[in-house]
Amino acid sequence: MNKRNYWPLFFIGIFSFVFSMIIWTIYKATQAPVIEDKSFMHKYQYVDDNYNDIMNSNIDFLQRYTLQFDLNGKVFPLTTEDIKYGQRVIEKYSNHKDILNVGKNELKVFILDKNTNQKVESNIDLIVTKTMSNESDINLKNDNFSNEKNIYSTNFDLTEPTNWIITGSFKVEDKTGFIFIKTNAK
Repeated sequence: MNKRNYWPLFFIGIFSFVFSMIIWTIYKATQAPVIEDKSFMHKYQYVDDNYNDIMNSNIDFLQRYTLQFDLNGKVFPLTTEDIKYGQRVIEKYSNHKDILNVGKNELKVFILDKNTNQKVESNIDLIVTKTMSNESDINLKNDNFSNEKNIYSTNFDLTEPTNWIITGSFKVEDKTGFIFIKTNAK
């Protein structure tokens, strides 16, 4: 009686299965979209390396200027507080939830010099982006704003009731203030 040994076929089968799963994983990974984080209008590597400098820049900015960020009638100061929180925390506890509308949104920004109490000119660079995709990014620069007596105002439309991030910078002379707000559109 002749016994056949099937162990080599078993190992070849397992090796073939594992190899095909590796190829399938690589294929699926290359098909997934890559969303680049644009916190503070920089790549995440820059933010990681310069986070303390960004926060110190905000402190310097706020010692000299007061920023009023009016979004759909809700006024906020220059803030980066939301960067520490996940979206679920924002949904439960944040003062920034439900500030965007599906459809038309109105944004007004002005900066006061604390010494003269006068509104000052600013270089604005903002982005309104979804938390998981950059396909609907809205870039807002000085060209997008009307400037009447150094009160910058603009309108923009959102099409989805999802989570959004508003981030960017305000530059006045040699001082730069950064903003980061997580919110949602209702």
